[in-house]
This record gives sequence, C-alpha cells and structure tokens, in this order.
Amino acid sequence: MYIIRNVLVSDDVIEQQFLCDLRACKGACCWEGDYGAPLLNEELEILDRVYPAVKAFLSPAGIAELEKTGRYEYLDDLEEYSTPLIDGGPCAYISYNERGIAQCGLEQAFLAGATDFRKPISCHLYPVRARKEEAGFEVLNYERWSICSAACEAGAKAQLPVFRFVKEALIRKYGQGFYDELEAAAAAEE
Repeated sequence: MYIIRNVLVSDDVIEQQFLCDLRACKGACCWEGDYGAPLLNEELEILDRVYPAVKAFLSPAGIAELEKTGRYEYLDDLEEYSTPLIDGGPCAYISYNERGIAQCGLEQAFLAGATDFRKPISCHLYPVRARKEEAGFEVLNYERWSICSAACEAGAKAQLPVFRFVKEALIRKYGQGFYDELEAAAAAEE
C-alpha cells in the first residue's frame, strides 16, 4: 500500500497491468453490472447542465430513461448516486459506434466540443475505484472483472501498469503533483 497525499493506493494499482481492448469486450463495462457509474455530488449539477447538449449523442432508449428517471439516481443500499440504467441493463448514457462498440455519450459530446464535461470520474478512472474510508482517507483499488481479461492480457503485452493507463484521470482528479509522486513511488519499487 502506498500513501500519496492522504490517498491510499493499493499495490495492485501499481503492480498490475491493463490496457482496454474494446475490440474484445465491446465496452461491456458500460452495460454489465448491477448499478450505474458512481457519481460525485458535484457531478450531479453538471449532468443536469450538460444534458441538453449530450442528448444528441445518446441512444433513444437512454434518452427515454433519463427523461423518465432523471439524470442520476440515489442508491439507498450503496448510499451514493449513480447513472441510471436502461431496464436494469446498460448505462443510460451509453451510445454505440458503427462497429457496435459501446461508448459513453457524455464523452462523445465532450470530444465533439459540445460540452466541457468528459464523463464521470469513476468511469474515467476505471478499472481503478476510489472509495472514501471512515478514517478520512480515500483508497484507490484496482477492480478486477472477468469482462476485462483481454485488457489484462493487452496490458501485460504492452507492459502498462494500471496507474499509467489511468494517468489522465488521476491527474484530473488529484492533480499533476499527485501523479508525479505516484510515478516516483512506483519507480522506487522497480
């Protein structure tokens, strides 16, 4: 376990390797699972604000779900907000490219210059999960999921540690200084 600026980083985030292989999984992390993407409280207002611009990048089923349930929902059992799911399946913000690969409609809107919000930080960080602990620390863990087996193989082939795969997201959430300290800690272990 590493401690970087009051964030506990599990060894797996540094030692395991990962590189998304969307050709293999087709973006399954956007439609598999029991819940939508975890959301920060500050992201709720952002989702409300960007929704009109994002709508053009969403599936009809996603739009229908967001119009029915709202831009986010509160999960009592997890005590957090998440993105809604379409009929208990895919994230309501899902879209598909011409090859049938799932992609984030929020991110597609961002890449097209329609919004200034890329996507929820939990999605950007994936496969790293950030959780607040009762002691006041935040903990970063690598979440292993069988649907990502091809990503683990691709990461091993590319020799790409998980934390480097999510570098941009880590900088977005914690800042460049945090990432530099994490990189230095990892280098000290090599």
